[in-house]
Parts: sequence; structure tokens; C-alpha cells
Amino acid sequence: MTNATRAPWMRALALVAVASAGLALSGCSLLPMFGGGTATRDDSGEVIEGNDSTDVFTLQVGDCLNDATASETVETIPTVPCDEPHDSEIYASYIIEGDVFPGTDAVIAEADAACLEAFPGFVGLPYSDSIYYYSYYFPTEGSWANGDREVLCTIYDEAGQVTGSLENIGR
Repeated sequence: MTNATRAPWMRALALVAVASAGLALSGCSLLPMFGGGTATRDDSGEVIEGNDSTDVFTLQVGDCLNDATASETVETIPTVPCDEPHDSEIYASYIIEGDVFPGTDAVIAEADAACLEAFPGFVGLPYSDSIYYYSYYFPTEGSWANGDREVLCTIYDEAGQVTGSLENIGR
């Protein structure tokens, strides 16, 4: 995933396409050999034990992340149970349609629109009225070639870590 600051209120991140040795990743199953793992989840899918290097392709809506220092391209992200302090929370998933990679700018524009649209339904009020910010993880050209089409929208507080879910927070 790539972390690119587009504006003071948004951190955009992209799914990693190439490993350090220049090998194209062929899917989620290869990431653990690069150090990624999975968080421990309960029967409902909620993280009950975090992982400092959770494979980005195992992240899901409801996961809480410690990703404030994520670099531009990441293969793993620290996850924690949402009742522990964390930087952000995944609040929505969006699938970009198409077989041909539309270009990074088009992916970013679609991800931005999708996450902005999903924000009020999660927080309970329009983005413009909220004290929280959003960002997203999005596919790169390389991850797209391997079948990745998912955008993961995240919510965060620029003031620092939060504890608990921000779902229906109304602020």
C-alpha cells in the first residue's frame, strides 16, 4: 500500500504491487513470506489480538490500525483490537470495476468519492460537520494486475489516537 499525503486532511494509501526484490506479488498468499501475518479474530471477525505486521490483503471493515507512520508503499500494517488505542479504523470497502487499470489518478478519484460517500453512514453526520478525517488504501497498478480492486476507507483523528470504534460517533 502506498501512503501519499494529498491534502492536510487526507492520507491516501495504495496496495503494494512489487516486493523489494522486484518480484511481482501474485496474490495474498505470497505476502506472509515477506513478513506479513494475520490478526487473531473471534467468530464475528473482530480482531481480538493484534499483529504488528498484518498482511494488507487480510484487512477488513471494522479493523483498527496503527498506521499513522505508514510509508508510501506497505505490505503490512499493525492491527489492534478497537478497544485499545489506535490511529485509524476501516469503515468501508469499495470495489473498483473494470479489467484494465484505469490509472492512479482515476483510482484515487474513485476511492476519494467512495470514501466520502460512505463517511456519513458510518459516523452519523456529513463529513463537513465531523471532527474526524478519512483516508483510504487503494490498489496500485501491480496489485491490480494480481486481481486487487478493493479500496479500504479509514477514519482517523488528526489529534492522535482514539480508543473504541468511531461508528455512529456523531462528531
